[in-house]
Amino acid sequence: MEAIINQTIIRVIQDDITKQSTDAIVNAANSSLMGGGGVDGAIHRAGGSAILAECKKIVALQGRLPTGQAVITSGGNLLARHVIHTVGPIWGGGNNNEADLLASAYTKSLELAASHNLASISFPSISTGAYRYPLQQAAMVAIKAIISFINTFVSSLREVVIVAFGLSAAEAYKTSLSKAIKG
Repeated sequence: MEAIINQTIIRVIQDDITKQSTDAIVNAANSSLMGGGGVDGAIHRAGGSAILAECKKIVALQGRLPTGQAVITSGGNLLARHVIHTVGPIWGGGNNNEADLLASAYTKSLELAASHNLASISFPSISTGAYRYPLQQAAMVAIKAIISFINTFVSSLREVVIVAFGLSAAEAYKTSLSKAIKG
């Protein structure tokens, strides 16, 4: 499924984030930036040691990455030229600013892509794995943040891809995108 908003295509696909050839892929990282499980581990494994080396330099300079923030590295061995690492919130029931922090993770990633004049970016489903953010709620937060960014900022971005690993995630993001564009 796809929609065009302000001359930018938003696309939802079911695939592997590490196989995307967009200018950047987003890593649902932990605050240490040292790799881990799920998407984070898969990106570090597929991208090779160059990504980890760059992440270590970033942490040495600025410390751990706070929730809702983002940093950029090269893509290492990936098809994507860059990896934007962001930390989503751990679900704590919905009363701990999780929605704002999740929206910030998407927005800060988009801002970094735009500041590097990138034309395309691929996102995984941030915080919905080990961080247990409810999928449908996370999907709506993500779609709203992406649309808000596209409608608010003039940028180089022409394609934003949500890459869902499984069918249920793909359906959640497609449903959220459909609802958001219908008003």
